Amino acid sequence: MSMTLRSITTPMPTGPRHAAPLADLRFRQLLGARAWDCLPDTVQQRFGKRLGPGQSASYAGQVLDCRMSIAGWLLAQACRLIGAPLPLERGGDLAAVVSVTEDGASGGQVWTRLYARRQGFPQVIHSAKRFAGPTGLEEYLGLGFGIALTVSAEDQGIRFASDHYFLRLGRLRLKLPRLLAPGHLTIDHLDRGAGAFTFTLALRHRLLGELMRQTSLFHDQTQAGDLA
Repeated sequence: MSMTLRSITTPMPTGPRHAAPLADLRFRQLLGARAWDCLPDTVQQRFGKRLGPGQSASYAGQVLDCRMSIAGWLLAQACRLIGAPLPLERGGDLAAVVSVTEDGASGGQVWTRLYARRQGFPQVIHSAKRFAGPTGLEEYLGLGFGIALTVSAEDQGIRFASDHYFLRLGRLRLKLPRLLAPGHLTIDHLDRGAGAFTFTLALRHRLLGELMRQTSLFHDQTQAGDLA
């Protein structure tokens, strides 16, 4: 009586369970390779990972301080007409959450910011960053209003600065005169180590001086869509 041994072959997986994250070169191209390479690894990771369908990047923390002049407060209230893109609450020690998703229609990113308030519902700010326009990056706020932004590498982070403001009406893009602009806007993303970074928004008018300054501290969170 003979016995024939047959080898049993276990099928090997054809690929990883989750697709490898796509590299996002858009901010690297805006900064240039040399400036990009000087950034901390954590900053490169935050701005260098392309978000696919079903994915989002979230950052949680708190507003450390927010101060604004009377003119700044009035401007923030007036901007409620286009979605309240500026801080409404003075002071600090208030919870804050930021979520970033990919905008498939425009090839940009949608940023949603939630700021707790001492009374009432939190303030929710929506804006879309699109890699377009004369500076290569524009932020759309609401009702056709937007900001053309320049991007530069800073010590431990990235600075976004307003080049000009514009109004888009269909295919028509109107650049607002400087006399009608609310001021020079800067947004600094600075790495603080251990998965933390500060986000500082400052708006300064050439005649009225500093209108507002808000500084928040955020921490990296697990990226939605990467969970097993």
